[in-house]
Parts: sequence; structure tokens; C-alpha cells
Amino acid sequence: MKNIMAALVAILIMGCEVAVDSEADVEWLNAPGTEDMDMPFSSAVRVDKLLFVSGEIGYDRESGALVEGGIRPETRKTLENISQTLETFGSSMDKVVKCTVFLADISEWAAMNEVYKTFFPNKPARSALGVNGLALNARTEIECIAVVD
Repeated sequence: MKNIMAALVAILIMGCEVAVDSEADVEWLNAPGTEDMDMPFSSAVRVDKLLFVSGEIGYDRESGALVEGGIRPETRKTLENISQTLETFGSSMDKVVKCTVFLADISEWAAMNEVYKTFFPNKPARSALGVNGLALNARTEIECIAVVD
């Protein structure tokens, strides 16, 4: 637990530049079907019992496009994608401890929250902020940290 907390504190204080304790168990993970996409990031990284899930958008892998309809359907699909990633790598929505929500338009915060709160049986810590553009012109992107069994 000490290694987990040290890594988390270092990430929060110094951003993404973290020297991982050599005793920490680290695994870089790619969701099934993404191995050949040549992405410059992992779907998730497990450090001991913490799972750091990369930002997800409301991308429908079957259609190969963002879901239509605006912030509510995009938020729903984004969180479904996160749920799938968590389950793939040994966690779940009820074990999420922290989320960061990026919004293309901060005025959509309340509408995003309507959907967001239906996905979490517990209330993880969260930050939400407006940004100037997201991948594929998405309305929202969400990343999270969860505990792994």
C-alpha cells in the first residue's frame, strides 16, 4: 500500500513524470482489439493494486465513430467504455476512486452529471474542467483511477 500511495502522490504532485518504485508491480495494458492500432498510450496501466485508465470518449467501436446526440449519449458511451476497460483488467465502476472529466463546453456540466451519477454506486473523487477541443470533436473525455482485486 505504501508503494501505491507514493506513486499516486508523485503523480498528483508532479504530473505524469513519475519514477516508479523499482519494487512496484507495473503492467502496461491494451484493451483487446487495440493492439494493432499503434496508439501512443496504453488503455490502462496497473501499478500494484491501482488501475490508471486512459481517457475515454463516446466512441462506438462497432460503428467506428462517436455516438450521436450530444453530451448525454456521449457521456453514457464514454462510461460504458470505461466500465468495459475496468472489467477487462480486473476492476469495476464500484472500485473507481478518482475521475477527471474534460468537457468541450463547461456549460454542459449539469447534463453530463445527469448521466455520470448513474454509473457510480460510490462517489469517487472527481475534477471536471472545460477544455479547448477533444479528440474526434468529442463533447467529453473521462479518465479514472480504480482499485484492482
